[in-house]
Amino acid sequence: MNKEQIKGRLDEATGAAKREAGEWAGDGELQVEGMAQQVKGKLEETWGNAKEAVREANAEAAVQHETRLEVEIERAAVENEKRKGK
Repeated sequence: MNKEQIKGRLDEATGAAKREAGEWAGDGELQVEGMAQQVKGKLEETWGNAKEAVREANAEAAVQHETRLEVEIERAAVENEKRKGK
């Protein structure tokens, strides 16, 4: 979990509380402020989710790249040994 995801969830929860408080108090301005903060929180969390997905994809690609390099190095070593044996 990254900071955008955490901040988004906190903003969403805070916004929901403000919206509810505005409804109970009959304060339309507080309701709107709460709704806006909820939307902001959802956007922040979505951005955080996207960043996390990219980070995970990059990590997976690095693992696949390292594995591929290891295979190529091993193949080259085998080919080299074959050439030495002839």
